[in-house]
Amino acid sequence: MQNAHGKAFVFGDDVNTDVILPGKYLNVTDPKELASHCMESEDPDFVKKAHPGDIMVAHKNFGCGSSREHAPLSIKYLGISCVIASTFARIFFRNALNIGLPILECDEAAKNIHDGDTVSVDFETGVITNETTGRTFQAEPFPPFMQNLIACGGLVNYSKAKIEKLRASR
Repeated sequence: MQNAHGKAFVFGDDVNTDVILPGKYLNVTDPKELASHCMESEDPDFVKKAHPGDIMVAHKNFGCGSSREHAPLSIKYLGISCVIASTFARIFFRNALNIGLPILECDEAAKNIHDGDTVSVDFETGVITNETTGRTFQAEPFPPFMQNLIACGGLVNYSKAKIEKLRASR
């Protein structure tokens, strides 16, 4: 699993899935178009400012609201390398992992990373470094099988790889 490194974009508490991706785009199936609407109600210029590898940071209850996978998909396809939050809504947490979007809960990091800071994340150890301030924070790293699931691009690809491996071993 590749580590993350990029500019931080910080959001507050209770960012719900309708803020991440407005419901009027739920019929969109093109990943690039989904990405083009990510966070538009919170910051209309977010997609113009964010670059592949950048990192979203939020406070508590990120991804609350409806259970749609469209919200984490829009973040992933925008090229955001990781979301760090104090806490995630449970359904968003599962949906993000299922589609292969790396997410980490770390309250201390979320409270001490500011908009525009340069941040790196070592997924193997869970160490989050705010390179702008030099501070490090410890998140709980994912176990190896979850790192593999994320590296495969999510649950569907992970399952396909396991099936192919079983077929090849016969």
